[in-house]
Amino acid sequence: MRVLVVTAVAAEAEAVAAGLTGLVSDTRPLPGGYTLARHARTIPPPGATPRPPSAHTPVVDVLAAGVGPAAAAAGTATALALDTYDLVVSAGIGGGFRPHAPIGSVVVADAIVAADLGAETPDGYLPVDELGFGRSTHRPPGELAARIAKTLNSLYAPVLTVSTVTGTAARAAELSARHPRAAAEAMEGFGVAEAAAAHALPVLEIRAISNAVGPRDRAAWRIGQALDALRYAFQLLTPVLEESP
Repeated sequence: MRVLVVTAVAAEAEAVAAGLTGLVSDTRPLPGGYTLARHARTIPPPGATPRPPSAHTPVVDVLAAGVGPAAAAAGTATALALDTYDLVVSAGIGGGFRPHAPIGSVVVADAIVAADLGAETPDGYLPVDELGFGRSTHRPPGELAARIAKTLNSLYAPVLTVSTVTGTAARAAELSARHPRAAAEAMEGFGVAEAAAAHALPVLEIRAISNAVGPRDRAAWRIGQALDALRYAFQLLTPVLEESP
């Protein structure tokens, strides 16, 4: 399988790469100033039977595309225009909605939702699809996403994409009321999904939880713990990502 994993920042990309055990890596520049890290099993592990020349060689490319849905969409689209992939994954850390997703847990999206793409009205919020101007949700491939959630022993629930991270209890309550099953909030998933959809590719989102969604309290963030959870998630996922498409 040829997989493109898109993160926001270098620390997330490094955590993903650290989890891709047994893969040899190199880097290559992309237009726009991006750097793509390619990971492939080009050297058989000790004791393994060498692959014949005709065998499928798994490739996992990791790209830090920037923060927010627009940057994520632009970076993902750049990579997809220059190579062929079977699957796109938005990955990184994020906030978890209480009580569903505690710090250090992992969430695999069953829906990737643009939670603030729409309009405020006197009667409340209207998502962009209800306005007739597009879509606000992407659905990952159910069978694969559910299998990955089981492999990771993770939550399998909607992940919200926001352009402004939640920092108050009132905003957290509003989002929870609007999306009662949502387990996590991040800033890039919907942008990655839009670019993948433009290339008719399936998309997943995987988030390791670093903080609770709600009042902004940097002292309570556990970024290192979340990055370690992200690394371990991709360590568990490496055999799945190596499968033939």
